[in-house]
Amino acid sequence: MKKANNNFAITPAQRVSEVKEYYFSSKLKEIAALNAQGADIISLGVGGPDCPPSDEVIETLCTEAHKPDAHGYQPYVGHPALREAYTQWYEKHYGVKIDPATEILPLIGSKEGILHTTLAFVNPGDGVLVPNPGYPTYTSVSRLAGAQIHYYDLTEENGWEPDFNQLEQLASNNIKLMWINYPHMPTGKTASKALFEKLVDFGRRNGIVIVNDNPYSFILNDTPLSIMQVDGARDIAIEMNSLSKSHNMPGWRMGMVTSNATFINWILKVKSNVDSGQYKPMMLAAVKALQCDDTWYESVNATYSTRRRAAEELMKALGCHFDPEQRGLFLWGRIPDNETSAEQYAQHILDKARVFVVPGFIFGSNGNRYIRISLCATEEKIREAIKRVNENK
Repeated sequence: MKKANNNFAITPAQRVSEVKEYYFSSKLKEIAALNAQGADIISLGVGGPDCPPSDEVIETLCTEAHKPDAHGYQPYVGHPALREAYTQWYEKHYGVKIDPATEILPLIGSKEGILHTTLAFVNPGDGVLVPNPGYPTYTSVSRLAGAQIHYYDLTEENGWEPDFNQLEQLASNNIKLMWINYPHMPTGKTASKALFEKLVDFGRRNGIVIVNDNPYSFILNDTPLSIMQVDGARDIAIEMNSLSKSHNMPGWRMGMVTSNATFINWILKVKSNVDSGQYKPMMLAAVKALQCDDTWYESVNATYSTRRRAAEELMKALGCHFDPEQRGLFLWGRIPDNETSAEQYAQHILDKARVFVVPGFIFGSNGNRYIRISLCATEEKIREAIKRVNENK
């Protein structure tokens, strides 16, 4: 029987054409193909911790997974013990008191929380303030939601802080959300409480919800800050946090969001229609992670400190300028003036030295003259990268 010749075209939803495949998704496939050909690329790209969580966390997961009641659906609001552990963690390390019943919501990773929060607050056509440079997901999720994106500049000349004169001008564009991220990725800039106070004031005066994405505050940083430390912040601000970086649990997808009870309820309305909760043994293991004492953070940072020193040597070998006061999981450096662009320079490093560093353009136009090095590779790998770069100058 002859098959019918159906001459029609299937097209995706318009929102699919609004976004590209995530940069690391496509670039890592390219690197995997090169490695399959024997290239032996040293990847200093993704900020995914390469060390495991504490032994107690893994043991808790294994013990709980053997229990017969561990495998069913869980509450959309997360296990009560996890909500309580998050609130105790915030009070201990940030000095912020949170109601575990109404002011906190566990998330399957804070990246997913960016989508939940956007859908809860933004209608198609509403404005969203996104940092340039900044985490690309703020842009892509805003596009998926049909928002109008308004970039605000972060520049080295202004200490990678917002220009509040520019923000006041942008505020007239029906802005609903403003994304901030301190300690900042990719620049490593830390916030001060004074900066958070100015941001909260800006949000309150203009009716703009300020969302601080805060996964890096424990990495090479002796003074973790939360925007929720500011008086009145809970009325207008939201903060997301995560165990991915601070507790070496990126694949576990353990995040959270905190704000006032009304905002949390709106986010829950979205979340409860998207996922069906988290695995109970993982939540109880996360409780154990949140109960780690200061020696855990000290041990994690001891590892990153040695890697950071090696990364600084690599930046110098590449002829890049960097701010030694950066914090977080990366090192951000300005490329030499004689180089055309960070994209071309990063490709040159990959081709000649077989070392992958991230070109800053993927974070926005203000990153065009910068590269980023991840500390999620062993010191030995970073030093091998230095050797390769020096041999291929």
